[in-house]
Amino acid sequence: MDSRTKDDKKSGNQEGVLSSKVKSTGSVSTEGMIFGAYKTDLKNLDVQLEKHLSRDWSKNVESQRPKQQWEIDLAKLDIKYEIARGTYGTVHKGVYGNLDVAVKLLDWGEDGYANADETAALRASFQQEVSVWHKLDHPNVTKFIGASIGTSNLKFPSKNPSDSSNSFPSRACCVVVEYLAGGTLKQYLIRNSRKKLPFRVVIQLALDLSRGISYLHSQKIVHRDVKSENMLLDGRRTLKIADFGVARVEAQNPCDMTGETGTLGYMAPEVLEGKPYDRRCDVYSFGICLWEIYCCDMPYPNLSFAGVTSAVVRQNLRPEIPKCCPSSLANIMRKCWDANAEKRPEMAEVVNMLEAIDTTKGGGMIPDDHVGGCFCLGPVRGP
Repeated sequence: MDSRTKDDKKSGNQEGVLSSKVKSTGSVSTEGMIFGAYKTDLKNLDVQLEKHLSRDWSKNVESQRPKQQWEIDLAKLDIKYEIARGTYGTVHKGVYGNLDVAVKLLDWGEDGYANADETAALRASFQQEVSVWHKLDHPNVTKFIGASIGTSNLKFPSKNPSDSSNSFPSRACCVVVEYLAGGTLKQYLIRNSRKKLPFRVVIQLALDLSRGISYLHSQKIVHRDVKSENMLLDGRRTLKIADFGVARVEAQNPCDMTGETGTLGYMAPEVLEGKPYDRRCDVYSFGICLWEIYCCDMPYPNLSFAGVTSAVVRQNLRPEIPKCCPSSLANIMRKCWDANAEKRPEMAEVVNMLEAIDTTKGGGMIPDDHVGGCFCLGPVRGP
């Protein structure tokens, strides 16, 4: 067999290995993107060698570039276990120095599972998130600890004690923030979906959220994805805004901010239509969150994307406010989710309106001293 035939066969074997990887992970697998299989065997030795050389080259480039002020000392970071998983990343519990931290990992797009556009979007998202988050300092914003760009020496606890190779993924970005034991606001509301929340708790959570958003707006930051899933609670139930993956500095000209950015059900009409928008898109989303906190329920659970978009924009659909909801709170909801963005209040005004609400007389869907709840909402809602 001549050398060309051997090379062709060798190349074919490599393609087979890569093809089997893609098939086994199901086209684009989160696990494949974040935790590629790097255990070397004889069949894929050449593939692993190529990756090893690529990582060494990347390390040299990384060591030569200047360090950013927010870059962490990886020697102090001890990653413990996974606590959440998303489309292009995972969140882990860890320890940084003496601090309990959450470590958000994003694939750096070097393992061949993402195309060029996806890789560029991942890296842009990371750079955007870090550039926004590291400057923020407020009791209702999750504290940023640091980050690392495309690092190649993250250490994870090995699942196999005899396996000394526990450094993976090969090239990932990580964002390290304070760890909040209470989980997400969405999880908290789901746990209380049957018994509901006392009115004083509703207002406390609403004030935390409104103060956090008001602070962001004062810093010219538009979050663009305000929703209960992006809010975290500490052990004392203090709410803190998290996840700045799509946040950005507000443009002076609203025409410079367009596109359907956000999450269905929370997106303002102007965002849904792809029209120019500004910080008041966050005010709209807050109005939906305020309803969600009061009702411990999800908006439009039975509508599709097309259904919500059409109904919100053309039929002015909004969540149904329970009859038992105090007018002071109901009015804030309506003002925040007004179809005309210019009529929505600034978040600083929302904070003032919430602070003026008297919670001593109750007013929630469940009184402080009661087990029963308000049944003024039927099981079916919608247009």
